[in-house]
Amino acid sequence: MTINSEGMPPNKIFLSALIITHNEEHNIKNVLNALDFADEIIVVDSFSTDKTVAIAAANKNVTVVKNRFESYPAQRNFAIGLATHPWILFLDADERLTPELKEEIITTIHNKEALPAYYCYRTFMFKNSKLRFSGWQTDKIIRLFKKENAQYDLNKIVHEKLTVPGKTGELKHKLIHYSYRNYYEYRQKMNVYGKLKAIEELNKGTKPTLYHFYLRPLYQFFYQYIIRMGILDGRNGIIICYLNAYSVYIRFQEIKAIRIKN
Repeated sequence: MTINSEGMPPNKIFLSALIITHNEEHNIKNVLNALDFADEIIVVDSFSTDKTVAIAAANKNVTVVKNRFESYPAQRNFAIGLATHPWILFLDADERLTPELKEEIITTIHNKEALPAYYCYRTFMFKNSKLRFSGWQTDKIIRLFKKENAQYDLNKIVHEKLTVPGKTGELKHKLIHYSYRNYYEYRQKMNVYGKLKAIEELNKGTKPTLYHFYLRPLYQFFYQYIIRMGILDGRNGIIICYLNAYSVYIRFQEIKAIRIKN
């Protein structure tokens, strides 16, 4: 093995790439191809019933670990515990790195003054069309961070929040997020998210009123469609804003159902 002037193997960036999956056979190959520069790739799968595991395991640079799903933050924390390198890049299976973002990540890791964590802005794709507005234009999420003392908040069941010590920065280049291929896939996801958010609300002691049942969903739609300019995304903007409002509606209907059951 050759060693560079700093005593390190060439091309080694000390990066663990992590992905959690469940039935992602249509995404897993592409996301793995985009991570070919990482020192290790770990896929934590919650017992997929499709070809996700077989496709991932066929890649010699990928380690696949099966783990029962309890919640998104718990599954992510489990994956972090498997990483062996000081830097972590945590992607969803439907996210893609551009060549420019890949180079920026490598440069950032090699920077001796690098911060503990970095946000990535995302370009959202719906049915292979770019969403420029609809509330997504300022979306950002921590994807690159140092492993030390980084954990996901177990109380944030949906849209998980990573807790890291110290300051966070922002990467200049965007991730491409192929969020949903069609209306029905997005609706199903919003239904799941709505029910998970209901658990968060119950844990906070929320007692829904007529405002939550009817005005909150309406406000969600008009806020994203008008204030966040979903109207400029055309037909897809209407669909996205409606489905996000639908998820809010499901959230409080689920709380009502749980309270009645108990």
